[in-house]
Amino acid sequence: LGPYAFAPAEEGEANTVRFRVRGRTITPVEVSAEILRALKAQAEDELRHVGGAVITVPAYFDDAQRQATRDAGRLAGLEVLRLLNEPTAAALAYGLDKARTQGTFAVYDLGGGTFDITVLTLDDGVFEVRSTGGDAKLGGDDFDRAVAHHL
Repeated sequence: LGPYAFAPAEEGEANTVRFRVRGRTITPVEVSAEILRALKAQAEDELRHVGGAVITVPAYFDDAQRQATRDAGRLAGLEVLRLLNEPTAAALAYGLDKARTQGTFAVYDLGGGTFDITVLTLDDGVFEVRSTGGDAKLGGDDFDRAVAHHL
């Protein structure tokens, strides 16, 4: 047994993970919503108001995982304007859209436990994601271990 007490799915739910926390049965979406709610509160303390939100997600997230992220944002009281792949967000944070007016770019995201790549085209400051993919079992610690083993 791990640190969480898993609960059975409710009637009519198939393959829904639920677990018990402090006497409540909750889903992973509800846990994500609590984290987003706390982040929203911190932002409101600094900014006084939070409008819409852009949330980054790993490049390998499928449609169901993206929808779960949107649902968590909505439960947290956020207006989710857009979900961005993390490599796309990295390109924007780097200022790639300001430095050039057009081009094709491969953006790698070697995260804490994943390795993602997104191929973007930039045309007059507008990014279009051409392709994206990732490996949830390669990155961070795995990558560090492989380099250390090689050396």
